[in-house]
Amino acid sequence: MERGVSDVAGVVLAGGRASRMGGADKGLMTVAGAPMLERVIARLRPQVGLLALNVNGDPARFAPFALPVIADVIDGHAGPLAGVLTGLEWAAGSSKRWLATVPNDTPFLPRDLVARLAAAAVSAGADLACAASAGRTHPVVGLWRTSLAGDLRRAMVEEGMRKVDAWTARHRLATVDFATEPVDPFFNVNAPDDLVEAERLAERDR
Repeated sequence: MERGVSDVAGVVLAGGRASRMGGADKGLMTVAGAPMLERVIARLRPQVGLLALNVNGDPARFAPFALPVIADVIDGHAGPLAGVLTGLEWAAGSSKRWLATVPNDTPFLPRDLVARLAAAAVSAGADLACAASAGRTHPVVGLWRTSLAGDLRRAMVEEGMRKVDAWTARHRLATVDFATEPVDPFFNVNAPDDLVEAERLAERDR
């Protein structure tokens, strides 16, 4: 990680179906007066050299964010691993050695996320690193070497690989634990009740 953030691209994963939210774009739902995606971008953008959105469907609805929009390179709603692959291939094409990924429904991301993941990956000689909190790992909140793109594409196309943790288990993985006070930084909004809770937590996330 010799060149710091300039060597890291970031992708916000916003390509899911959000079935528990009625199929709406979760990132466009507001928390504390701002779209969740806006909050995620504000947290991640200073930590990376390039930033894009992984979005399926009409990209025009994300035009106000003024970021590149990249659709899944694997057809058929193949899940978050498809978003990771999409990001890896995009980042590799931009000559970045690392890709940071985060979901679009995590409005309280750490401001030192990439730095801590990078430090752990370098220390462990790892190919990737992921975040953890409250005894749980968050495999799509991660940092990935872009050189993994070819291996991941083969796993998805030839083996039908879809589970993130099943694929990461094949590689040297570093895990970084983050504190959950005053707010679990990886609290994610999956259902309407979570949106209510996010509003409450936003008061503590200053």
